[in-house]
Amino acid sequence: MTNNISQGLNCPLPIDNYATVVLAHGGGGKLTHQLIDQVFKKHFSNPDLDLMHDGAMVHVEAGRIALSTDSYVVSPIIFPGGNIGELAVNGTVNDIAMCGAQPKYLSASFIIEEGLSVAELEIIVKAMSLAAKTSGVSIVTGDTKVVPRGKADKLFITTAGVGAIPDGRNIHPSTITVGDAIIISGTIADHGMAIMSVREGLEFESEIVSDTLALNSLVEEMYRVSPNIHFLRDPTRGGVASTLNEIAASAKKGIRLFEHSIPVKENVRSACEILGFDPLYVANEGKLIAIVSQSDTEKILAAMRNHPSGKDSAVIGQVTNDHASVVVLQTAIGGERVVEMISGEQLPRIC
Repeated sequence: MTNNISQGLNCPLPIDNYATVVLAHGGGGKLTHQLIDQVFKKHFSNPDLDLMHDGAMVHVEAGRIALSTDSYVVSPIIFPGGNIGELAVNGTVNDIAMCGAQPKYLSASFIIEEGLSVAELEIIVKAMSLAAKTSGVSIVTGDTKVVPRGKADKLFITTAGVGAIPDGRNIHPSTITVGDAIIISGTIADHGMAIMSVREGLEFESEIVSDTLALNSLVEEMYRVSPNIHFLRDPTRGGVASTLNEIAASAKKGIRLFEHSIPVKENVRSACEILGFDPLYVANEGKLIAIVSQSDTEKILAAMRNHPSGKDSAVIGQVTNDHASVVVLQTAIGGERVVEMISGEQLPRIC
């Protein structure tokens, strides 16, 4: 948020006098300070951010830490069930949590297209603030840039996060063993189909909404009942199929999926059929894949189902030695087919 701007400047016009963002809001002067103070700082305020330094100086427990960064360019920027702001917070929180870490701090960088309405920007910033509070993280530093009309698509956000990894947690492909169970924390393809239903103007009896959600509290509940969590990943772009292919290749193990066990909402399934998509390849933004010890599967699954973010959790597969580095789907009618990595971009601008 251009934290090196000195405080105490008197802006010539209040933010209410600007219905849209103008290039001068990114110029580093009074209007930039005004935008930061009256939109970003208004919602993100905390002792670390309020220093308004070039960076944040924060406390991190001694030991291992997890770092992650991601950029968000979703279109539309406000969609059923969420918006680009909370998606950016939740996405980076989840990336940290998938390392077995407890997310602590985020940075947020905004590239704003000239002409974006201030009201829309504040809706997004407010949603980010709520998402950060809900997941227990602080947004402690950032940056703001404004580009001319046509040089972006309303708003792009880049977030980076840091978290502490408690002793005894080791999320690594080498820990995956034959016989491990593969658990999904809920229904798949919700986010991707929420975006596509808006783009395509599809209407169903019940609205398809994004599953954007922070998963760190669910991960902590899983660790509360068992340390035998071998791997975690959130299946975002490329969906469950591509994520499991990445895991199989890294672990050099085979994965067998059970089609009848994979949870998909009926309206999402219908949207996939209409648009010709396989739910296995559609993006998710509030689900995790856990690969856990066979002996602790039932108690981990029970803990997940007792958590609001994992009530629809299900065992959807198993690690096997039958076909190293390959994912195979056991179909509902008893056959088998190879589930390959997605080729190309099935759903552009999805996150």
